[in-house]
Amino acid sequence: MSERPVITVLCRDSRPPKMNEVEALAEVRYASAAELPSALPGAEALFMWHFGSTALGGAEPYADRLRWIHQAGAGVDKVLVPWVVESDITVTNSRGVFDRSIAEYVLGLVLSFAKGFPETLALQAGHTWRHRETEMVHGRSALVVGVGPIGRMIARLLRGVGMTVSGVGRTAREADDDFGAVLPASELRDALPEADYVVVAAPLTDDTRGMFDAAAFAAMRPTARFVNIGRGEIVVQADLVEALRSGGIAAAALDVFEEEPLPADSPLWDMPNVIVSPHMSADFVGWLDVLAEVFVDNFRRWHAGTPLRNVVDKQLGYVTRENA
Repeated sequence: MSERPVITVLCRDSRPPKMNEVEALAEVRYASAAELPSALPGAEALFMWHFGSTALGGAEPYADRLRWIHQAGAGVDKVLVPWVVESDITVTNSRGVFDRSIAEYVLGLVLSFAKGFPETLALQAGHTWRHRETEMVHGRSALVVGVGPIGRMIARLLRGVGMTVSGVGRTAREADDDFGAVLPASELRDALPEADYVVVAAPLTDDTRGMFDAAAFAAMRPTARFVNIGRGEIVVQADLVEALRSGGIAAAALDVFEEEPLPADSPLWDMPNVIVSPHMSADFVGWLDVLAEVFVDNFRRWHAGTPLRNVVDKQLGYVTRENA
């Protein structure tokens, strides 16, 4: 590029680190959601450092030169607003950063349920000595809904402790190194009764929104545990609460919710068979530096006119293997 391009960075509480190289080669405008209308005109690229922002919904009138949007996260549902999908703007994400950290988090939740860690901590808080027996995870079955990189890493770690793992994806595969078998989404209800643990690791799309409703929970075993690290809107939260209250399923561990932060009056906070965490399953020590490095690497490519990494298929809502 002969001219200094304009890069707008959408921020919330802080600016991204490691931006010196970008600032040397481009005019960088740091903006809050409220400042985006004045910071976006003339910008050719937008770095969504505030990756949970919904500010793009009304930004079309100001995006007069926008050609590239990079999301500082794996999920792109907040970026793929209709006008972006219909445009020729390239969207990239931070695929690959969180695979291992989320998979370790899921493994920890599975072990927590099997070994009764929440009950142990509650008994400790009450100074109560109560011997108990716990479950083995070896030989148990897990169904991972979403067979992208995060789902695959989850499958590898669960298989590593002796669990049998299968997957649900957009298309079926009979022989898969990580899942053994991948079932199409149309067969989800048939697969649910076979699983001791159901893990949601799918992106939020039109196809996955509301996927886990009353009928899905009714198909699960009463002893099954449900783990959601995907997106809250994939689950009909009221139906999940009812399944937990009625004994339709045994327990749930939830890192994402329909509304975040989870409202203080949500029944999920006080249910003894629920583990609530504040959308943190991905976030390891140093994750912000890594996210910034992914953007800087893609900026180098963009500035040099070479192919970008992690290009999102805007119709599917995720990165395909071919362009990863």
